[in-house]
Amino acid sequence: MFSALAEKFQTVFSKFRRAPKITEEGLKEALDEVRLALLDADVQYSVAKTFVRRVKEKAVGKELVRSVTAGQLFVKIVHEELVELLGATEQEFRPKKPAKVLLCGLQGSGKTTHAAKLALYLKEKQGFCKACLVACDRARPAAIEQLAILAKQAGVDHFTIEGEKDPVRVAKEAMKNEKRWDLLIFDTAGRLHIDDELMGELEAIKQVVDPDHVVLTLNAATGQDAVKAASKFSDSVGVTGSFLTMLDGSARGGAAISIVEVTKRPILFEGHGEKLQDIRPFHPVSMADRILGMGDTINLVRSAQEHIKEEDAEELEKKLRKSQFTYSDFLNQLRTLKRMGSMKGLLSMLPGASQLPIQGGDDELKRAEAIILSMTPEEREDRCDISIRRRERIAKGSGTEIESVHRLVRTMKQAKKFFKGSNMKQLQKMMGGGLCR
Repeated sequence: MFSALAEKFQTVFSKFRRAPKITEEGLKEALDEVRLALLDADVQYSVAKTFVRRVKEKAVGKELVRSVTAGQLFVKIVHEELVELLGATEQEFRPKKPAKVLLCGLQGSGKTTHAAKLALYLKEKQGFCKACLVACDRARPAAIEQLAILAKQAGVDHFTIEGEKDPVRVAKEAMKNEKRWDLLIFDTAGRLHIDDELMGELEAIKQVVDPDHVVLTLNAATGQDAVKAASKFSDSVGVTGSFLTMLDGSARGGAAISIVEVTKRPILFEGHGEKLQDIRPFHPVSMADRILGMGDTINLVRSAQEHIKEEDAEELEKKLRKSQFTYSDFLNQLRTLKRMGSMKGLLSMLPGASQLPIQGGDDELKRAEAIILSMTPEEREDRCDISIRRRERIAKGSGTEIESVHRLVRTMKQAKKFFKGSNMKQLQKMMGGGLCR
């Protein structure tokens, strides 16, 4: 989402890279460009103005330390202030059992889908095994049916009253049965704009439910409109946090930067895809990294920890040390990558990935998998030399060009050479002492 904004920030930073110090003139020019970049990303004007002022106050008269350039110092200051703007620290969402969560937001913000995402997340990560989605959106056609389908996909219960049009009555009936569940998530109606009817309905449902958390779902693609709506929802129903959706889109993302400053409430989660599993806790440092084009190593490490077992990582490390990494091992790693997400998504998390000469992405991984599956067990375990005749057979069996087989064989040889000796030690140092950490 932040590619255009990240590009503009990188342009601003490049002007400072070779500067011996931060001058008043250079700082003014850079901050003017930062302000314009934020406004162009649909960040609220007052938020952009406050951010620029804070950066200026920190940068003016800042002494350079040995081995730090003016450019590095300016990037550090901008990053720190951006993290502060986004909430400073991650706010862990850990409701106590039994829990009641009321979701609210404008129409099109993704409330219904994200009600199911949240239920699945709390079920898998925090042990809320008896969860229920309550259908209090009686205005939107097919909303009740959609919630029922999503509840089934998430493996949780669904509560509704057939033919009932009053969402407050549905909420009351659900509360009569609340002891059946350890988690109740109330999906409410939205509008295309804020109106008295919407707020009156929400306030009535809130009074009946007495929720532990009121979570506002916000479509990041709506920019300043989302921020205005958030402010009104916060004033009317006492929002305790927000859920930022549609972060996998290509919009400017001003809502993500503005929302905490405007509502004074944390962003709790972010949705980054269409699947029910595509939800993760919001981390201000991670978001600041993405906005400044520095990758997203925080969520990359989290994803790796979820999909790679420690014992598997240790075994892989031993094989790499001894240069015994085989095509079978490579196939296992490819399948792990597929479980972690698309190659495009994973590469976007790496700092400077846009500069890497990597082509093909997911298609290249599929070709590599087909090639390895077309090998004999002896070839997969690297117990024989893969001759030209063998490569021709493998290419034919996998439905690929022989050049693709050549490329995979070269890649394996280069990887083994890299992981031999000192490179392995260097990589361990970079990873904090071991691949499994």
